[in-house]
Amino acid sequence: MKKDIHPTYYEKAVVTCSCGAKHIVGSTREKMTVEICSECHPFYTGKEKLVDTAGRVEKFKSRQKRAEASVAHKKSKTDKKTEKANPKRTSVKKPASPKATAKKKATTKKTTDKKAASGKKSSK
Repeated sequence: MKKDIHPTYYEKAVVTCSCGAKHIVGSTREKMTVEICSECHPFYTGKEKLVDTAGRVEKFKSRQKRAEASVAHKKSKTDKKTEKANPKRTSVKKPASPKATAKKKATTKKTTDKKAASGKKSSK
Protein backbone atom coordinates (compact mmCIF):
# COMPACT_ATOMS: atom_id res chain seq x y z
CA MET A 1 0.00 0.00 0.00
CA LYS A 2 1.07 3.52 -0.61
CA LYS A 3 1.71 5.67 2.41
CA ASP A 4 -0.20 8.88 3.24
CA ILE A 5 -3.07 8.38 0.74
CA HIS A 6 -5.55 6.57 3.01
CA PRO A 7 -7.79 8.36 5.53
CA THR A 8 -7.24 7.77 9.22
CA TYR A 9 -9.19 4.84 10.61
CA TYR A 10 -10.82 5.25 14.02
CA GLU A 11 -11.36 1.91 15.72
CA LYS A 12 -13.57 3.46 18.40
CA ALA A 13 -15.79 5.79 16.38
CA VAL A 14 -19.02 6.72 18.16
CA VAL A 15 -22.36 6.51 16.32
CA THR A 16 -25.15 8.35 18.17
CA CYS A 17 -28.80 7.71 17.36
CA SER A 18 -31.66 10.19 17.78
CA CYS A 19 -33.17 7.80 20.36
CA GLY A 20 -30.05 8.28 22.52
CA ALA A 21 -28.33 4.96 21.89
CA LYS A 22 -24.57 5.00 21.28
CA HIS A 23 -22.67 2.39 19.29
CA ILE A 24 -18.92 2.04 18.99
CA VAL A 25 -17.76 0.96 15.53
CA GLY A 26 -14.75 1.29 13.27
CA SER A 27 -14.94 4.10 10.74
CA THR A 28 -13.01 6.84 8.97
CA ARG A 29 -15.10 9.40 10.86
CA GLU A 30 -14.68 9.89 14.57
CA LYS A 31 -18.33 10.84 15.36
CA MET A 32 -21.58 10.19 13.45
CA THR A 33 -25.28 10.74 14.14
CA VAL A 34 -28.12 8.68 12.69
CA GLU A 35 -31.93 8.90 12.88
CA ILE A 36 -32.70 5.19 13.35
CA CYS A 37 -30.57 2.41 14.83
CA SER A 38 -31.07 -1.27 15.65
CA GLU A 39 -32.42 -0.37 19.11
CA CYS A 40 -35.27 1.79 17.82
CA HIS A 41 -35.94 0.41 14.32
CA PRO A 42 -39.45 -1.13 14.05
CA PHE A 43 -38.12 -4.25 12.33
CA TYR A 44 -35.93 -5.14 15.30
CA THR A 45 -38.17 -3.88 18.10
CA GLY A 46 -41.60 -4.88 16.76
CA LYS A 47 -42.96 -1.45 17.70
CA GLU A 48 -44.24 1.10 15.24
CA LYS A 49 -42.30 4.34 15.16
CA LEU A 50 -43.23 7.03 12.69
CA VAL A 51 -40.32 9.13 11.55
CA ASP A 52 -42.01 12.42 10.84
CA THR A 53 -40.10 14.99 8.86
CA ALA A 54 -41.83 18.34 8.56
CA GLY A 55 -45.25 16.97 9.64
CA ARG A 56 -45.73 14.71 6.61
CA VAL A 57 -47.66 12.08 8.53
CA GLU A 58 -50.15 14.65 9.86
CA LYS A 59 -50.52 16.15 6.39
CA PHE A 60 -51.25 12.73 4.93
CA LYS A 61 -53.81 11.89 7.62
CA SER A 62 -55.58 15.23 7.18
CA ARG A 63 -55.72 14.73 3.39
CA GLN A 64 -57.12 11.25 3.91
CA LYS A 65 -59.87 12.56 6.21
CA ARG A 66 -60.77 15.30 3.72
CA ALA A 67 -60.96 12.76 0.89
CA GLU A 68 -63.26 10.49 2.89
CA ALA A 69 -65.47 13.45 3.79
CA SER A 70 -65.71 14.62 0.17
CA VAL A 71 -66.62 11.12 -1.02
CA ALA A 72 -69.39 10.93 1.58
CA HIS A 73 -70.60 14.41 0.62
CA LYS A 74 -70.66 13.56 -3.11
CA LYS A 75 -72.53 10.32 -2.42
CA SER A 76 -75.22 12.10 -0.39
CA LYS A 77 -75.47 14.77 -3.07
CA THR A 78 -76.04 12.22 -5.85
CA ASP A 79 -78.60 10.40 -3.71
CA LYS A 80 -80.55 13.63 -3.31
CA LYS A 81 -80.42 14.29 -7.07
CA THR A 82 -81.72 10.83 -7.93
CA GLU A 83 -84.58 11.25 -5.45
CA LYS A 84 -85.57 14.56 -7.06
CA ALA A 85 -85.23 13.26 -10.63
CA ASN A 86 -86.93 9.92 -10.00
CA PRO A 87 -89.80 10.29 -7.58
CA LYS A 88 -91.22 7.00 -6.42
CA ARG A 89 -93.61 5.94 -9.16
CA THR A 90 -94.62 2.63 -10.55
CA SER A 91 -93.59 2.31 -14.16
CA VAL A 92 -96.31 1.36 -16.62
CA LYS A 93 -95.33 -0.08 -19.98
CA LYS A 94 -97.16 1.24 -22.97
CA PRO A 95 -98.64 -1.36 -25.26
CA ALA A 96 -96.84 -1.76 -28.58
CA SER A 97 -98.39 -0.16 -31.63
CA PRO A 98 -100.06 -2.45 -34.18
CA LYS A 99 -97.40 -1.63 -36.79
CA ALA A 100 -94.57 -2.68 -34.46
CA THR A 101 -96.22 -5.99 -33.64
CA ALA A 102 -96.85 -6.66 -37.34
CA LYS A 103 -93.14 -6.02 -38.13
CA LYS A 104 -92.05 -8.28 -35.31
CA LYS A 105 -94.29 -11.08 -36.53
CA ALA A 106 -92.96 -10.68 -40.08
CA THR A 107 -89.31 -10.92 -39.00
CA THR A 108 -89.96 -14.01 -36.89
CA LYS A 109 -91.81 -15.60 -39.81
CA LYS A 110 -88.84 -14.92 -42.14
CA THR A 111 -86.35 -16.47 -39.73
CA THR A 112 -88.47 -19.59 -39.30
CA ASP A 113 -88.78 -19.89 -43.09
CA LYS A 114 -84.98 -19.64 -43.44
CA LYS A 115 -84.44 -22.31 -40.81
CA ALA A 116 -86.87 -24.62 -42.54
CA ALA A 117 -85.17 -24.03 -45.89
CA SER A 118 -81.73 -24.65 -44.49
CA GLY A 119 -82.97 -27.86 -42.89
CA LYS A 120 -84.19 -29.14 -46.25
CA LYS A 121 -80.82 -28.40 -47.94
CA SER A 122 -78.82 -30.20 -45.30
CA SER A 123 -80.98 -33.33 -45.45
CA LYS A 124 -80.18 -33.96 -49.15
